[in-house]
Amino acid sequence: MTRLGYQIPNFTYPGVEPERLFPAITRQAVDAETAGFDTILVMDHFYQLPILGTPDQEMIECYTLLAALAQHTSRARLSALVTGNTYRNPTLLAKTVTALDVVSEGRAQLGIGAGWFELEHDALGYEFGTFTDRFEKLEEALVIVLGMLRSERPSLDGKWYRVHDAINSPAPLGRVPVMIGGGGERKTLRLVAQYADESNLICAPDEIGRKLDALAGHCETLGRDRSEITVTLQTSACIAPTHDAAVREFEAYLVRNPAAEVRRASTIVGDPDEVAARYAELLTSGIDGVTVNAPANGHIDGRVSLLGQTLAPLI
Repeated sequence: MTRLGYQIPNFTYPGVEPERLFPAITRQAVDAETAGFDTILVMDHFYQLPILGTPDQEMIECYTLLAALAQHTSRARLSALVTGNTYRNPTLLAKTVTALDVVSEGRAQLGIGAGWFELEHDALGYEFGTFTDRFEKLEEALVIVLGMLRSERPSLDGKWYRVHDAINSPAPLGRVPVMIGGGGERKTLRLVAQYADESNLICAPDEIGRKLDALAGHCETLGRDRSEITVTLQTSACIAPTHDAAVREFEAYLVRNPAAEVRRASTIVGDPDEVAARYAELLTSGIDGVTVNAPANGHIDGRVSLLGQTLAPLI
């Protein structure tokens, strides 16, 4: 399970031309693995998110990218954070994750959520539906995908999906962990309790306790041992060797991406001591680990390594 994950959420880097984009991404993944991150994650989107940039910024299809990164890494798990269930038929998703597991020699993880970015759906022709629709689809998809990943040949005549004796060959090389992203206390965390190995929370630090209580309640209702579920928190950081350098790099990022101003208060900015202190405090809240992204300066040589070296001793 993830204890310290590095997420790459953006692919728009100053001075990096398209032909050098994949090497820039690969360097981050390799540096993350070397520095102690146990999981490398990328977003499953086709347009950049409004809190990170504009829709026309670069966005690479996640499973193609993860399969490519598998050839440049050897230990870290590889996952979407998280797959939008609405973008793929569940049987295709099961086959795709299995292919990632095979080409990575057993390092795939399924990160999944209901999907939420309406602009992508409308622009690219994916049915968005209602909030309830998307969660009904997610639960049916989990039944199918998990069955196929466990070589169970699932059948389902559901409201949204129909499959019969679905074969998945070759099978994954081992048990593929399942992470559900989000913090919805009524729906999302109930699905975590029923189907997942990991919950990746998206919430403010002062909400963590309430989320953990909600998850524990669902586990009790379903007869699930809460200790079987790893809980991580999604976070953002901008680290540099000095406080002033970190602030400069973060402010430069906001100039390039004014939409990211909404992330100012939630991003941990500072030198290694400052960043370590903030994360040490977060880890006292009951979570098992964190996923971290660094959209402001992860592309700068040495920053991902510094982030991993700072955080790994805390986990």
